[in-house]
Amino acid sequence: MFSLEIDCAPDDREFLIAELWERGVAGVAELSPVRVRAFFEDTADRRSLLAAYPGSDIREEEDRDWVAEARAKLQPMEVGECFFLVPEWRDDPTPPGRFRITVNPGMAFGTGVHETTRLCIEAMERYVRPSVDVLDVGTGQGILARVAALLGARRVYACDIDPIAVEIAGLGFIGSVDAVKSACADVVVANISPEAIAALAPDLRRACRPGGVVLASGFELPEIDQVRAALGGNPEIHTKGNWALAVEEK
Repeated sequence: MFSLEIDCAPDDREFLIAELWERGVAGVAELSPVRVRAFFEDTADRRSLLAAYPGSDIREEEDRDWVAEARAKLQPMEVGECFFLVPEWRDDPTPPGRFRITVNPGMAFGTGVHETTRLCIEAMERYVRPSVDVLDVGTGQGILARVAALLGARRVYACDIDPIAVEIAGLGFIGSVDAVKSACADVVVANISPEAIAALAPDLRRACRPGGVVLASGFELPEIDQVRAALGGNPEIHTKGNWALAVEEK
């Protein structure tokens, strides 16, 4: 077995991990917000991997069960007041009074373990009610769309520009918020990146009904001002670790 140590931008880390799983990685360790170590069996094509990730460092690894070790780091967790997120290989019992959501870490963005996903879930618990419609922009695995449905949203719409994400989620359409009609949702949630929030901010606001709320996350504390300026007004900011969520009420 061998490994590659790969540098990436913080916003690209989840997408890099998803791509590595598509390339047959045996396991992935997140060394820092900007670096991952990907483990491959000896039968993997080293030349093509080095070409795909130029500048990465290759290392021979001792014979260990790297898959089991990587999975052991992903534990079930209680999120917000209502949810219990569990990796698909775990059979831990669901705590009483919580909704169970099974996740497949690494296959698409939005596994539930990331701080921004948890921030979004906690915010959705405050705003999603049976009388509201929800739009999940950049749905990834579809966790936030499922959260909205479990919270009793009247209608749930979801979209993602990644066809693989839409296939994995099993819901929504391939595309982005610019494809939806104006004032289609009471809660618009987007767990993406600060650059994407800035680019899509006009459409996020356009899709949100008067009296509704835009929940935007996927950015770090130093990027708060960038997101504030993009959303306009004075969005309320919630944080978890080095990550943040903006709440903009219309």
